[in-house]
Amino acid sequence: MTTIHRLSVDDAQGARAWDAFVDTCPQATFFHKSGWQHVIRENFKHETYFYFAEVNGQVAGVLPLANVTSLLFGKSLVSLPFAVYGGVAANDESVAAALAEEAQRLARRLKVAHLEFRNIAQIGNDWPVQDLYVTFRKAIVGDDEANLQAIPRKQRAMVRKGIKAGLTSAIESDVDAFFALYADNVHRHGTPAFAKKYFQSLARRFGQDCDILLVRDAQHTPLSGVLSFYFRDEVLPYYAGDAVAARAVAANDFKYWELMRHAAARRVRVFDFGRSKRGTGSFDFKKNWGFEPTPLHYQYCLYQRDSIPQNNPSNKKFRLLIETWKKMPIQLANLIGPHIVRGLG
Repeated sequence: MTTIHRLSVDDAQGARAWDAFVDTCPQATFFHKSGWQHVIRENFKHETYFYFAEVNGQVAGVLPLANVTSLLFGKSLVSLPFAVYGGVAANDESVAAALAEEAQRLARRLKVAHLEFRNIAQIGNDWPVQDLYVTFRKAIVGDDEANLQAIPRKQRAMVRKGIKAGLTSAIESDVDAFFALYADNVHRHGTPAFAKKYFQSLARRFGQDCDILLVRDAQHTPLSGVLSFYFRDEVLPYYAGDAVAARAVAANDFKYWELMRHAAARRVRVFDFGRSKRGTGSFDFKKNWGFEPTPLHYQYCLYQRDSIPQNNPSNKKFRLLIETWKKMPIQLANLIGPHIVRGLG
């Protein structure tokens, strides 16, 4: 018999059982970890509903959810906001179905416009599917030269350009240096930045499963940085930023090569380049590294809307806002950005 429970934010024993299941469930991802409940509540003030299913007293499935309220986009129930993966992770279809049904009951009770599961693989129902996003994953080995040779020739030349420029990399705890690169980068792209305390929260909550790699030039000036997540034998570079000067010495390319080397030394065997939208520069960049796209199956249960929401920069109606944001002084953008981004999810 399957029973559904809600994980309390102060239930340390329940969180350990949750994470023990996530560590072994094939459908689970880094974004199914219980720590996200604290990160989302602390940084964005969204109410979380982390449901788990028990069969014979053992955890058999999990579903992390958050209720996102946005002035721009209304109310939604998402698994999981600020994450590229989510949805149900369960031992079998009946458990997965029970968790999905619980989510639908909650969505109706909260009167949200839609319920969203950010699935890697499509679940067995008739919910509409968003096919805008793909993910890029590739196996790596414990040998640096073999990994380098697996990179296509033109992209490999960019890596060597960074090496010849005398760039260096290191895993650092300097959130300030990383944040400066990240915030400047997203501002140039017309996107509001998360608050610095969000990155501090990630580092604190996930410990060794989250690190920051910084690339510096010969004068020790930070040029490029990436905050990555580690899950089982996988690494996922998740937030990144580059200075304007990074392009001339291929610091961005060098950064991902150095992350690959660092991860391989940690016995990581899958490099997850993460989510990209089709037809974007990041999509092309990852393909140039020899990664092949795999479609993501974001599924929606619609309640107070007729179609899948398009809350992303590719939507033409946001073009003016993006161009306006680029022209805003970065100090002002960093001040008001966190208030906007909390509603984007």
